[in-house]
Amino acid sequence: MTTTTRPNGSLYTKIENKVATIEFGHPASNSFPSELLARLAKEFDQLSENNDVSVIVLQSEGERAFCAGASFDELVAITNLDDGKAFFSGFANVINAMRTCSKLIIGRVQGKVVGGGVGLASACDYVLATEAASIKLSELTIGIGPFVIAPAVERKVGVSGLAELTLDASSWKNAYWAKEKGLYARVFESISELDKEVLLFSEKLASYNPEALDEMKKALWIGTEHWDQLLLERAGVTGKLVLSEFTKNALSKFKK
Repeated sequence: MTTTTRPNGSLYTKIENKVATIEFGHPASNSFPSELLARLAKEFDQLSENNDVSVIVLQSEGERAFCAGASFDELVAITNLDDGKAFFSGFANVINAMRTCSKLIIGRVQGKVVGGGVGLASACDYVLATEAASIKLSELTIGIGPFVIAPAVERKVGVSGLAELTLDASSWKNAYWAKEKGLYARVFESISELDKEVLLFSEKLASYNPEALDEMKKALWIGTEHWDQLLLERAGVTGKLVLSEFTKNALSKFKK
């Protein structure tokens, strides 16, 4: 069991009955500063090698937003290409860590999901959510795009679903839209119902042959081996766009 809490977020992991539950949190709607993303990627890498773990549950703290994406304060502070690429590589590294993790990952999504958070949900192998778990990709409204997470999102909802989310950048898609498209496996009316099913499902999954689970994980991600390079290339694209005049002007309206 590991516990870490800092001003720029928290990450907590508990292991019980071969199920590792990772809980991340941040006061700004569970958004991710770069350091928290790095710690989450490292946590997946470590759990991947842990023989006491068969299944991972990924969840966030509180009862409201699941994840608001990347840290807005860090986004507006980017001033050069290297910093831009490094910043957007954060979600690339987490998605790749989830992809290569030997354990199946269950997402527990209790509330709204924005930007990089949609990428996290998409990189889970199975997602359970509540009716409050609407999703939105609003990146185009500030002059960038969800290029880093797009391969993960497209893998779950298809090109047409990705286009709907990305191009209608100011609109929310509800949880049942996400279920219909394949992002969510099941949707529940309440958090209590969600938590009951997450517990039952994760423990049932963890009772299966760990070798079979490992092979199933590999089978689910066949064809994504090039993502190590692809997602980092996409981080470079977004890192360049964030320095554009359009984006600078758009972000200036939000600065404190």
